[in-house]
Amino acid sequence: MISQTERLKRLNQMLVERRDICCSEGSVDSFPVVLQKDFQMECLGLIVCEQGEFQFTLNQKPFVAKAGETVFLSEATVFCAGSCSVDLRMDILFYRVDPIRELLGSSVVAMHLYATLTPEPCYVWSTGEEEDIARYISLISRYRRTTSNPFDGHERKLLLLALTYKLCSIYSRRLMEDNQAAGHKIDTFIQLIRLIERYYKQERGVAFYADKLCLSPKYLSALSKSVCGYTVQELVFRAIVRRSMLLLKNSHKTIQEISDEFHFPNASAFGTFFKKETGLSPLHYRCAEENSFSDM
Repeated sequence: MISQTERLKRLNQMLVERRDICCSEGSVDSFPVVLQKDFQMECLGLIVCEQGEFQFTLNQKPFVAKAGETVFLSEATVFCAGSCSVDLRMDILFYRVDPIRELLGSSVVAMHLYATLTPEPCYVWSTGEEEDIARYISLISRYRRTTSNPFDGHERKLLLLALTYKLCSIYSRRLMEDNQAAGHKIDTFIQLIRLIERYYKQERGVAFYADKLCLSPKYLSALSKSVCGYTVQELVFRAIVRRSMLLLKNSHKTIQEISDEFHFPNASAFGTFFKKETGLSPLHYRCAEENSFSDM
C-alpha cells in the first residue's frame, strides 16, 4: 500500500500534466501543492470531505467544506485551497467528460445544468450520498496505470459514466428542491433530450420537438438556450456530429452510407454540414483519426 505522501505526489503530477483523470487514490489530509495556489479548472472536480473541514476559494470567492459534504467544482474556474483542520480526511477526483462523451450521448449537456440554472460555479452540498461518491472515486483510482488488459479501460469508462449520471441525478434533484421553476425547466429539458436521442437522425427542426412536448417552438428554444446554452437545433446538430465522428472513427461505413443514416439528400450535403460544424471534411477527419491511431 502506497503512503499518503506518495499519493499526494502522484496527484500533484497528474494535475500538472492535465491528465483526463486526476485522483487521490484514497483519502488524504491535505491538498497537493499545485492546488494550494490558483489552479485553472479545465475539468469537473469532486472533493468529498469525510472528516474535519477545509477552506478554499473559487474565482476568489471563499468557501468552507465540512465533514459529510461534497464540493462540486465546474469547469473554467480558478480553484485555490486554503487552511485545513488537523483531522481532515477527504477524497479528490478531477476528470474530463470528453473521454466518455460518446457513451453519454446527448445527456452530456445535463452536466451543465447546475452551472447554468444557478449563478454559482461551485456547490458545497451534503447530498446524503457521500459514501457512494467516495466509493466511485476509489474504484476509478484502481485503474490508474493499467494498460495490459483492454477491458480495464472500458471498465474505467463505465465507472466514470455511472459517476457522471450519479452527479446529474444529484444536481437535478437539488435544483428541483431549491427552485420549483428550475425543476420544471429541468423536467422539460430532460424530456427534450430523450426525444432528441430518439429522433435526431431524421428530425432536425424545433417544430417537431415542440409539438411532441405541446409547447411553442419559440418557448422551447428559449428554454433550451437558458438551460444548456444551446438551441434545440444546435443540440440536434451536436448529436449528429458526435455520432458521425464515432462512425468515421470506428466503422468501415462509407461517407455515403453515413450520409444516408442521417437522411441527408447526398454525401455532398452531409460533407458540407460536417465541415461547417467541425472545420474538417468527413474524409479529412477520418484520415486524421487513422493517423492518430497509427502514432499511438
